[in-house]
Amino acid sequence: MLATNYTNVRQNLAHYCNEAVQNGETVIVTRKNDENVVLISEAEYNNLMENLFVRSNTHDYQRLLDSIAHLKAGKGKMRELSVDE
Repeated sequence: MLATNYTNVRQNLAHYCNEAVQNGETVIVTRKNDENVVLISEAEYNNLMENLFVRSNTHDYQRLLDSIAHLKAGKGKMRELSVDE
């Protein structure tokens, strides 16, 4: 995680965008009155939104966790999928 002030980001925006995209860095941009902002890549943002969506339905999220535990316990089965034409 990187933290820098607004002026520095403004003068070096391409650098900080590259840090976020290419190196997966989270950039905290400090501003007056503690009104900070965070710069992250679009891929990271999409991942956060997807996780929020999955976790928003507690029933479905619990089913997902149960399925993961089931697989980790070696109780999964291989199945062949067929595609209807």
